[in-house]
Amino acid sequence: MPSLLPPRAAVLTVSALLLSTVLAGCGDDAQGEDVTRQELSWKACPAPDEAQGGGASPSPLPDDGEWQCATMKAPLDWGDPKGDTIGLELIRVRTTGAENERIGSLIFNFGGPGGSGVASLPAFAEGYAKLRTRYDLVSFDPRGVGRSDPVICENDQQLDAYFQQDGTPDDAAERTRLLDSTTEFNDACEQNSGKILPHVRTTDAARDLDLMRQVLGDGKLHYFGISYGTELGGVYAHLFPQRVGRAVFDAVVDPTQNAEQSSLGQAKGFQLALDNFAEDCVSKAEECPIGDSTQDVKDRIARLLDDLDRKPIEGIFPRQLTQTAATSGILQALYSKDLWEFLTDGLEEAYDGNGSTLMFLSDTMNGRSENGEYDNSAAAFTAISCADAKPRYDAAYVERRLPEFRAASPLFGDSLAWGMTGCTDWAVAGAAEHPDVSAPGAAPILVVGNTGDPATPYEGARAMANALGKGVGVELTYRGQGHGAYDSKNKCVQSAVNGYLLDGKVPPAGTVCT
Repeated sequence: MPSLLPPRAAVLTVSALLLSTVLAGCGDDAQGEDVTRQELSWKACPAPDEAQGGGASPSPLPDDGEWQCATMKAPLDWGDPKGDTIGLELIRVRTTGAENERIGSLIFNFGGPGGSGVASLPAFAEGYAKLRTRYDLVSFDPRGVGRSDPVICENDQQLDAYFQQDGTPDDAAERTRLLDSTTEFNDACEQNSGKILPHVRTTDAARDLDLMRQVLGDGKLHYFGISYGTELGGVYAHLFPQRVGRAVFDAVVDPTQNAEQSSLGQAKGFQLALDNFAEDCVSKAEECPIGDSTQDVKDRIARLLDDLDRKPIEGIFPRQLTQTAATSGILQALYSKDLWEFLTDGLEEAYDGNGSTLMFLSDTMNGRSENGEYDNSAAAFTAISCADAKPRYDAAYVERRLPEFRAASPLFGDSLAWGMTGCTDWAVAGAAEHPDVSAPGAAPILVVGNTGDPATPYEGARAMANALGKGVGVELTYRGQGHGAYDSKNKCVQSAVNGYLLDGKVPPAGTVCT
């Protein structure tokens, strides 16, 4: 996840930690229709399709709560609200509480941009059981994602090559191959999905959220945004401040940063997470199997990546583990402290010539299933990010900026810097330097920052709270590790979030949870 990693460093949403119906498309049959008056037809959910990541239909929750899915019509172009429509896929499970205690629907966006909420919500719903006592839990595939008129770029075979090739060029030839590969990917997006590309900006998704609120029958939008979902929620609050209900932002995007600043912040954030991982390994009572000291752990990882740049090792047959794939796998594991032991195992294996675990982590980050099929998260990430962000960075600019990125992260700086070229040849102009989230008059929004968050560094929470405006953004700090706070199961964090969403109790600004 946002997960705002550049495409070749891979895409991660919260749902990326998860290990065919006809796609809703654009049509002319609904021209002139007032989509705010539509009634949703809820049915049993089908199995996720390839664009959503595949797998089985969502199982009932332990209390026999059944998952229901529906397709909501939305204007393709919000500038022409009675023109062509697209279908947005929704999922819900009804509240466990009494009807007279029901507040409404609580809509989740789990991040990305590009993550399928329809696939993610069932995977994480048990962790939100307390919230379900007063809300229907709802999520959705944003436009361009999953079943919601997905952006399609390259095929599975092409994506295998795209994610394997060298993302940190050392000479002119490697740089040309990298830039050519990016151009080919972007051209494929335009060729296969040109009609939807101008209409996947976060402002479009925010208007979809307001339509969803109306169609679900809620007077206010009750919302839980994670990672990129906090940016989406902030844009919604800016556009519709009087319609904000109870809202929580967790793993908070810094809305004051442009794409370069965000990438540099991630370089620092992931370096911090790597430092914490290495320190944790060597501090355990038993011997750390991947280094004798914190610096030794990091030095050995750096040597591994250098070796892989020259000679890949066996990965998951028939693919080899390249430097790029290994870097993606390490980044994936740094999103959550729960994966640190897995990362240790993967590094230990790689030092012995077996790259399968690191490649599995890389595949998870890139949205590749075991059968070799990719979801559309990489394509959607690129389309949404490039439509949102106005700056375009060429190779010469990146090369000038490399020293600062390397200073921020000797291990990840090059990869994150070169990822900035992902939008250079994009077919749609970017909307703005950064999103506007100012929301005077909105209800309080609880903004939760994690001091050890690698993907959305902690400083973003304060920036978001300040940008939302006085009396709107209420900052809460969690002194922990990993991407996000609520899912850490920290009792202090969950008590504060639940207290606001369920009972309307806003915690004091500046509350700290440890």
